[in-house]
Amino acid sequence: MATRKPAPPAFVCTECGWTTAKWAGRCGECQQWGTIQEQGTQTGIVQRVTAVAPASDRAARPITQITTIDSPRRTSGVGEFDRVLGGGIVPGAAILLSGEPGVGKSTLLLEVAAKAAIAGRRVLYASAEESPAQVRLRAERTGALHDELYLASETDLATILGHIDEVQPQLVIVDSVQTVASSLIDGAAGQPSQVREVASTLIRIAKERGLPIVIVGHVTKDGQVAGPRVLEHLVDVVCHFEGDRQTSLRFLRALKNRFGPTDEVGCFEMTGDGIAEVPDPSGLFLSQGATEPGTCVAIALEGRRAMPVEVQALTIRTTAPNPRRVVHGLDGSRVAMVLAVLERRAGIKVSDQDVYVSTVGGVRFTEPAADLAIAIAVAGSLSNSAVPRTVAAVGELSLAGEVRPVTQFAQRRSEAKRLGYEQVIDDRSKTLRAALGDVRSRSTQRRDEDDIPPF
Repeated sequence: MATRKPAPPAFVCTECGWTTAKWAGRCGECQQWGTIQEQGTQTGIVQRVTAVAPASDRAARPITQITTIDSPRRTSGVGEFDRVLGGGIVPGAAILLSGEPGVGKSTLLLEVAAKAAIAGRRVLYASAEESPAQVRLRAERTGALHDELYLASETDLATILGHIDEVQPQLVIVDSVQTVASSLIDGAAGQPSQVREVASTLIRIAKERGLPIVIVGHVTKDGQVAGPRVLEHLVDVVCHFEGDRQTSLRFLRALKNRFGPTDEVGCFEMTGDGIAEVPDPSGLFLSQGATEPGTCVAIALEGRRAMPVEVQALTIRTTAPNPRRVVHGLDGSRVAMVLAVLERRAGIKVSDQDVYVSTVGGVRFTEPAADLAIAIAVAGSLSNSAVPRTVAAVGELSLAGEVRPVTQFAQRRSEAKRLGYEQVIDDRSKTLRAALGDVRSRSTQRRDEDDIPPF
């Protein structure tokens, strides 16, 4: 019979290391009080990791011996989608597309799938939210029917992997990751453990086979991707599809991109026949009628793309103690600040006026570059004066009434010149008073030619 080893000492002195099996108030060696502490019991279980020799093709090498060969990109057929991805889809890339419900994610991806199929690449569209008949009806409406576009309606991960083995596609679209479940994980679809397992499996398949996979993700009320945050770290590209339901304009932004820049923006328009690209959105945010008082054009920057945005202002005298401030498409707090600067630094009284400020086309223009255009539009509405169509304004206003420069002004000025704006009111005017004077002088010079009242 094997003999049991004696239990290790249970108490130890912190000063001299004297040990005892029973608790003692004073150390038997150094005779000090309060130094006896309980000692943890040794279990004898030690976990060790065994080293594994790497394969020859995976051995560590000096960084100078590693070649830099760019992965060949494949165009999706949708130019604005390729712009956001950095030039096309990289083989083996895992792309996460998020967006609010009803914004048009499925319509966009169905268009991408159809264009890829037309280009000769087999596509598998796995819809876990809609039936094949529903997807077919949308495809008929948008003209996305093609024999190389395969459709499956599955919510089981193993079945989707079986479709991939059978179809052998060159592009896979899963709509959406929150509605697919794996039998290896307990719980319903959409739970964090399920989302993590489904996404990890799809990404592993993408890397092993060099198969690009586009995954649709839901968003929460605050606009974040639903599910565990690790999902954003696993994928290569995170794109967000956004837009106002009241307008047809949609923007696609890259929040993360391992293969390209993250400051590109794709512009789309929702139509009755599906989604259409807008390569040059310059005319979407400008009014089409004659020049009216209370309008001014600013040059906004969406990613690397400069676009003219028309800011409109309407002022109405009021006797109410608290005048109304209604803002649409702009930052309400910045508009309030601009009105305060306009009255205090430029001597234009707006405290007895209801002020309505908006952008044209439903675009959101919240950057500080809109400050000067807002001030000029409000001043024009108060004086019933119009700004010539050849004048644009770009600048940030400080509380001291100074006109400050904005980021990437050279690109904004180049775009303004391309669109026919001969003069750009900017930080060269130094102060808001001087900027309003520059607009006034320009308006007086063009009065006879444009037949508009002077500013």
